[in-house]
Amino acid sequence: MVIITLQRAKCIGCNYCVEQAPGQFQMSKKDGKSVLLHSAEKKGFFTVKSPDDSIYENSKKAKEACPVKIISVKKT
Repeated sequence: MVIITLQRAKCIGCNYCVEQAPGQFQMSKKDGKSVLLHSAEKKGFFTVKSPDDSIYENSKKAKEACPVKIISVKKT
C-alpha cells in the first residue's frame, strides 16, 4: 500500500511533482497549483491510498523534488 499526501494550500506551482510523477500529479489550470489525482481532501490535506506499489518510486522522487516539502509518501 502506498499513501501519498499533499498540502495543496502551500503549493508554489513549481511543477516538479508533475515532472517526476505525472501519473499522480497534475497542475491546475485554475490556480496553477498541484493536484493529487484521485485524492480525498480532509482539513487541507489531499490523500491517496493505492495498492499499486509501482507508483512508489516516482512519488518518492516527487516528494524529494518539492522545494516546499508539502508531499508525503509512505509505503506500508
